[in-house]
Amino acid sequence: MGFNNVIKWVIVVLFITTLVFIFWRFDPNDKKFFPTCPFYYLTGYRCIGCGSQRAIHSLLNLNLHEAIKDNLLVVISIPYLISGFVFDSIKQPSMKILKWRKILFGTKAIIIILIILLSFWVLRNLPILQHFI
Repeated sequence: MGFNNVIKWVIVVLFITTLVFIFWRFDPNDKKFFPTCPFYYLTGYRCIGCGSQRAIHSLLNLNLHEAIKDNLLVVISIPYLISGFVFDSIKQPSMKILKWRKILFGTKAIIIILIILLSFWVLRNLPILQHFI
C-alpha cells in the first residue's frame, strides 16, 4: 500500500469517526446544524430518508426501538450495506461468495430493493400507517 493510499484511508477513517461522534453526541431533534429534508419541507410528505439522522443517533445510543420508529429502512439496511462492503473487500472470492454476492447484489436484488424503497416511501405517507412506518 502506497503512502497516498494510507493518507486516503486516514482521511476516510477520521471523517467517519467524526460523523459517528457527532451523531452519537448530538440529537438531531435538538440541534439546528443538522440539515432538514427539502422534500418534506416542500411537500409535507416524508421521503425514504426522513428520520434517518434521528435513527442513526438512536442506534449509536443503543436505542433500537426509537431507531425503528424514526426510520425502519435505515435500521434494516445497515447490515445489508456492511455486507456489500465486506463482499467488495474480498480480493479473491470463492465461488460460494460469488454466488451469494450475485444473489444479494445482482440485477434481481436491485429490482427487489427498488420495489421495497418505493413501497416504503408510499406506505409511510399513508395516514393510516404514519405511526407505524
